[in-house]
Amino acid sequence: MKHYPQIGRKLKIYFASEGEPSGIDYELKITVRRAIEATLDFECFEKDAEVSVTFCDNTYIKELNRKHRNIDRATDVLSFPIYGEDEEISEFDVEPIPLGDVVLSLERAREQAEELSHSFLREAAFLCVHSTLHLLGYDHELSEEEDELMCRKQKKIIEYLDIE
Repeated sequence: MKHYPQIGRKLKIYFASEGEPSGIDYELKITVRRAIEATLDFECFEKDAEVSVTFCDNTYIKELNRKHRNIDRATDVLSFPIYGEDEEISEFDVEPIPLGDVVLSLERAREQAEELSHSFLREAAFLCVHSTLHLLGYDHELSEEEDELMCRKQKKIIEYLDIE
């Protein structure tokens, strides 16, 4: 895995788990950290930041998806940005800037990795890139243009990370 050249910001990631996720190890945590760092670097986010990452199973994320999005099924990742649509993260002087929460279903990530014929770590990294873009204010559900923009950015970051 390549390392994206860091901008000089400090990044604090708080890891947690909910439900009964399996396979949480050092390699997964490092992969997640690198994916988040690369996304912040790609977006030229220079301020110190904090992100919370919760690893979970499909049961837990299904409940969150139902509660917060009114969709009664498991999903792969959910993003809970601290700042709303009308707020610019760069306006805040507090550092580290709390960007929000990433909730990642390891169970769904494994299923998708198998479906797409790539590694679990690549899928986990992709989902963290996707979620971090949401924390930074991107929303592919707003428009087709925003969806295309997110897809292009995700692809570039994942290619740079070079995870098999």
